[in-house]
Amino acid sequence: MKPILRDVELASTGPTRRAPRRGRRSVTVNLAESPLGWLHARGHLSDRQLAAGECLRRDWELAQLAAGVTMRWDEVRSPGVGERRLNPTERQLAARQRFDGAVAAAGPGLADVLWRVVCAGEGLPDAERALQWPVRSGKLVLRLALDRVAAFYRIPG
Repeated sequence: MKPILRDVELASTGPTRRAPRRGRRSVTVNLAESPLGWLHARGHLSDRQLAAGECLRRDWELAQLAAGVTMRWDEVRSPGVGERRLNPTERQLAARQRFDGAVAAAGPGLADVLWRVVCAGEGLPDAERALQWPVRSGKLVLRLALDRVAAFYRIPG
């Protein structure tokens, strides 16, 4: 998939989507990049923490926990194939159990930022604002949560 790139102007109030004016600098931003990928690419997350976040995101998607916005055309009954001979409903339930277990392993104080950044795709500044946390505190909390999720998924360190 080709990344979505857009030139943004850097100003003191944050990035904007206008054409850069004279005396300002601009950068190209991949709008499709996840917050986890962004943090990992800049050295704020380890490979293990990224893998834990991707596992959690995969289970979120497989469990179909996001709100559905279209009609579902899945078959009503299908023969058991795929992941250990589970049918699609059983795979969805297994993913839901893994997701719930991983969030429980993160703990109640850490699960909020974990869900917002990994599953909802919010940036850390937005998550900190929504949770009414001090600026730059979310990165530390997210790293702790991802370490616990990595232990849950048994990702080697």
